[in-house]
This record gives sequence, C-alpha cells and structure tokens, in this order.
Amino acid sequence: MPRRGENIYKRKDGRWECRVLKSDGKYQYAYAKTYKEVKDKKNMLQEYAKSGEPKSVNASQSAAQLFESWLRSGLADRIKPSTYESYYRCLTKYVIPFFKEVGNSRITEVQVAQFVKQINDTPSLSESYKRKIVSIFKTALRDVLKGTAGYTQLIEAIRLPKAETAAIQVFTIKEQRLIENAAINSEDSRALGILLCFYTGIRLGELCALKWGDIDFEAGTMSIKRTVSRNKNFQSDGGKTALLVGMPKSQKSVRKIPLPDFLLEMSSKMKMYAENENCYVLSGASEPLDPRTYQRLFKKILEAAGVKKRKFHAIRHTFATRALELGVDIKTLSEILGHTNVSITLNTYAHSLMEQKKKAIDKLNEMHVIQMESASFAVTDLVVTA
Repeated sequence: MPRRGENIYKRKDGRWECRVLKSDGKYQYAYAKTYKEVKDKKNMLQEYAKSGEPKSVNASQSAAQLFESWLRSGLADRIKPSTYESYYRCLTKYVIPFFKEVGNSRITEVQVAQFVKQINDTPSLSESYKRKIVSIFKTALRDVLKGTAGYTQLIEAIRLPKAETAAIQVFTIKEQRLIENAAINSEDSRALGILLCFYTGIRLGELCALKWGDIDFEAGTMSIKRTVSRNKNFQSDGGKTALLVGMPKSQKSVRKIPLPDFLLEMSSKMKMYAENENCYVLSGASEPLDPRTYQRLFKKILEAAGVKKRKFHAIRHTFATRALELGVDIKTLSEILGHTNVSITLNTYAHSLMEQKKKAIDKLNEMHVIQMESASFAVTDLVVTA
C-alpha cells in the first residue's frame, strides 16, 4: 500500500498514478493497473531524472549477445538452480536462436512482437509452456533494457499467452486404498514416503529432502525446510547433471505440517534403523535420495497395486481433493500445501470446490424439503375468510 509522501495514488477509475518531479520543476506522471507496477515505473522515472537522459543499449553487442551476457552475469548465483535451468533452456533454445536470424540482430518493438507471435503460433508447444517462454523472455528483456529509452513501452507491449486450465490428475478413493496397501506390504521400506505424501500433500523434492530431525514425534509435526532436485550441471567439472539440495519452491513452502497418528507410529518404527537425526528419511544416509530413483519405486508400487500409471504429483492433487471432500477450509489447505497465496489453491482445485458447493446446496435443499413436509397449516378460528 502507498505511504505518505510517496506521490502514489489510486484513481477513481481503479488505476494507480504516480508523479515524479523533473529537473525543470515540472511533474511527470505514469499510470498502471497495480500499486507494484506503478511503483516500479516511479523508480525508473527517478533514475532517468538523476541521470539526465535514458541509457542506450550497447550498440557493439547484438541482441543475441546481450541475452547471452545476461545468462553469464551472475544470474545463477541470484536464483534457484532449477529456475536458472529453466531460464537457460528457454533462452538458448528459443530466444537467442530467434535473435541470431538475419534481420533480428537488434531489439526493437517489431522484433519483440514477432518473437512472441512465433512462440504463440508454434503448435508443438503447450499453452502453459508458451506462457513460460514469453514470461522468461520478458524477465530477461526487462534486465537487458533496464533504464534505456522506450524500455517501459516495450515491456508493457508484451502480452503473456492465455493460461490454459489443464485437468489435474487425481486418484480415486479405491485407487488410493490399493496404492496404500501396496506401499504398506512392499518389501522396500522407502514406500512409506508414498503414504506420507498422501496424508500431507508434500512435493516429491520435499519428500526426498526430509531428514529425521525434521520430524518432531512429541509434537506430532513435520517441518519442510528444503527440497532436492536434479539439475543441469553448469560447472566444467562433473557430469551433465547434479543432485542439489536447496530451499523449497517459495517462502510459504517453508512450513510445519501436523502428522496423523498412524504415520507417526510407522515413522517411529522406521527411524530405529537411522544412524542419526541428520540422516535423510528415504536414503537413511547423509546424502539424499534422487527424486528420479523414487519415481521408479512409485511406478513399481502402482504396478503392484494394479493402478494406471500417473505422475507422482497426482498424489499431491489427491491429498488436496480428499481434504476438500472432508470439509477442510481453503485457507488451512493452502498453508499445508505451501502455496504462495490462497488464489493458487482456489484456481487449482476449482473443480473440487464446485463439488463441495453442490453438496452444500443439496443439504440446504434437503433442509427445505424436510421443513415443508413437517410444517402444519391447520386452519384455526383466527383465520378470517372474506
């Protein structure tokens, strides 16, 4: 929200407005749909006012070279390895090749529009991946052109492709029971992790990063503090990929989750074989288990249960769906899942929420029918007829 003296206001038409005092004593105005956007514009205008004139893009470098330089500018040290890998893949596979083509060596409004159109018109890409590519392109462009003439107009001209609403994969109650039985009866004790995910909704990377010290058996809670992922190795030494332990997906993903009693009991028995609190739950050692290894175990459990193959993430969706079916409120569910905000939970599980709304209306309908059937409308002396 705006602070006193910021010169940022919300207009009656719903837009946000900011103003910056220029060197000639006059005010320059900017507008945006959100407070954050208009604040960014204000900061940019203030930078222009201090420097006198906007910067210009290095004329000695082509557009492709600018994006390549951006990837090497220490970006890998500022963001998560998995995020950097996504940036690297999108830029080296789509952005840089486009700007290496004849006639596309400079960043202009025409070239930017053509790139976005090319991505949108590529039938082999899913709508969600198109959106991801354009979003990463916009992020890179924002850093490459920051403080240059026409920067704001160029960035604002980029429109992200419409997000597609993909159907989420969910196991039925019968399928869940079959999988749970197969996991319990498995000779591999690591199958316990499947039950842990079915009743807490944690992600695969979070499961592989779980240490025995993260489980408080007295309080009956589990702390999610880290995640494991296999990413492209950008170092000159070592293999093509590397197993990395890092922070969870977002700040809200660092959370504490209560555990069901039956899971605490099963976990306690399994812990007897662990060397110390710092051991990882699945590997039983000081090094975490590779998520790909656990995915192979999950596939075997599905085969043993006679259940159709699905992605491991379907367990997380199943947990959320079961929770909504049991009447868990959306705010509590969002916090357990570690979503950044409630709107993500609402949008992801809109179908399940609609089913809950239908059940609520059915209950109201039942109440009405019962009340009407039991109501008595006997005529008394107080009834006056015309």
